[in-house]
Amino acid sequence: MKMLKEADPKRVVAEGYDRIAEKHLEWAQSVRAEERERYTSVLLERLPKGAQVLDLGCGAGVPTTHALAERFEVTGVDISARQIALARQNVPQATFIQADMTRLDFDPERFDAIAAFYALIHAPREEQAGLLRNIATWLRPGGLLVATMGAHPMKADLDELLGAPMYWSGFDSETNRQLVEEAGLHIISAKEETAEEFGKPVTFLWVVVQKPAPRD
Repeated sequence: MKMLKEADPKRVVAEGYDRIAEKHLEWAQSVRAEERERYTSVLLERLPKGAQVLDLGCGAGVPTTHALAERFEVTGVDISARQIALARQNVPQATFIQADMTRLDFDPERFDAIAAFYALIHAPREEQAGLLRNIATWLRPGGLLVATMGAHPMKADLDELLGAPMYWSGFDSETNRQLVEEAGLHIISAKEETAEEFGKPVTFLWVVVQKPAPRD
């Protein structure tokens, strides 16, 4: 943890990705590529054509948003202005919003599915339970959430990513499963995935969850 008391986590993330947007886009093409593709396929295979999909932390729109937008009506959200500018160039058929995902205000039952790949971990962990409750509200009954969450407890970590300051936060896998269930979402699968990043193994919890349909 470095200089966290003087840093605004949201500003660190936004300004960090503004600085490294192009570099991060190139880097992300070769890191955890199979993992991204596999979990994107969950949505591609389970949702009907034309479904309304929200992509939280869409970044520059490649590869995840682009793949989703070929089949669905996609709204992408990212806190970084530069990432959103690139996403609009890369995926012109989608709708993009620059915003803090913890401050979004969508109508209830707006989306058939929500993707949050490597995004929730950039929100302070004390805000993640509320974000999950919002996600549950935005999903239609039967709607899906596919998301990356932390696998180890990390109250706050201010370090570097590709040469820019960056912030992460999260809980261990068991706590994250509990938060998902407390938000009213049913866990279809929750699996830890480990891959090498910058020469070190990094583990995330991937969850595929569904908003229960109301009982008759």
